[in-house]
Amino acid sequence: MNDAIRQRRRRTVMVLAGITGLLALFSIFFQTGDAARQQGDRAGASVFPRFERKIEQAQIIRITSADTQYTLKRVSEDSTDWVMLESGSYPVRADRLSELANGLTDLVWSDQRTSDPEKLDQIGLGHPETGGAGALIDVQDDEGRSLASLIIGRRPDKLYGRFPDENKSYRLSGDIPPLYTRQAWLDLDIIDTQPDAVAAVRITQANGRSVFVTRPPGSSQRAFRPAPPFERDTLVSRLAISGPALAISRFAPLDVKPAAALETRPLGRHITTTHDGLEIDVSAYKDPDGFYVTLRAIEAGEGAVRAQSINDRANGWAYRLSEFDWNDYTPRVSTLVRRPAPVEEEPPAPVRPAGPRPFSIPNPEAIPPIDLDP
Repeated sequence: MNDAIRQRRRRTVMVLAGITGLLALFSIFFQTGDAARQQGDRAGASVFPRFERKIEQAQIIRITSADTQYTLKRVSEDSTDWVMLESGSYPVRADRLSELANGLTDLVWSDQRTSDPEKLDQIGLGHPETGGAGALIDVQDDEGRSLASLIIGRRPDKLYGRFPDENKSYRLSGDIPPLYTRQAWLDLDIIDTQPDAVAAVRITQANGRSVFVTRPPGSSQRAFRPAPPFERDTLVSRLAISGPALAISRFAPLDVKPAAALETRPLGRHITTTHDGLEIDVSAYKDPDGFYVTLRAIEAGEGAVRAQSINDRANGWAYRLSEFDWNDYTPRVSTLVRRPAPVEEEPPAPVRPAGPRPFSIPNPEAIPPIDLDP
């Protein structure tokens, strides 16, 4: 009797264990299904398959956000050089273009996010043409056909994306260079002059008043001193002169436009000479849309490649600076040096005009006789 009871209990335990195992399997199955549905049918797939082949056909790259739109254009069909149309066809940074091409090639769909149009802006994927927070990339060939088109969003260190014609959104694996700042694509790094290379600086105001300072090689940044023909000048302070004197070593443009588009006349001239013979001549302008400078470099000798490189890139362009940086190219001479009053020489004694000769009686013996006979 006891054996029969034990067998029934054993069978009951085995049945319960089997049921428990089946429940566990069902739980795993449904959890896996939920995860698969959460990831979506594109998870792990390339966003733009074989894009490395298509990039050779690209002729136009248009970036659109709610605040701006700019267009990158290949110079010619077989060229590797690109320009930005909105900046007068100014050259674009090659490293940024490479980052974008590699980024689009390597982008992979990750887990799926919202498909609700009302929630897309929460992950930065609202369509920019309707004021959304996303950035639209559109790569086109020479006939305007789209080779790749994607809306990109960042929140905050994660990358999200979706195709412009659908609401289904995904987190992306990969990276894309910043798209919201047009100026970040411009190749504005055209001067590389270190502070210790600066030997002399001449600053001239619009009214022609100038100051000229020099310093010996290896001296400190505050070692500039007035030099002929202004050696009698006295510095207001060493700090006051060091900022303008080293301005070219901090050359950091914010934007650029064709020099022909300048609307004003130059307000000052700033000429830097380095210890090894490079001269950089800067003219400063205050235009309605900002503070600009133009550049011209001069270098003596057959190997004058630095000046040629600067001129090749800067000729015909005006570079916009911050007002703070621009002020170092246009300081008033009176804020840099105290100039002694000119020495007044005493006027020479007046010369009296010659008067009539004094009257005198000639020597009687020298007077010839007078003949009184008729």
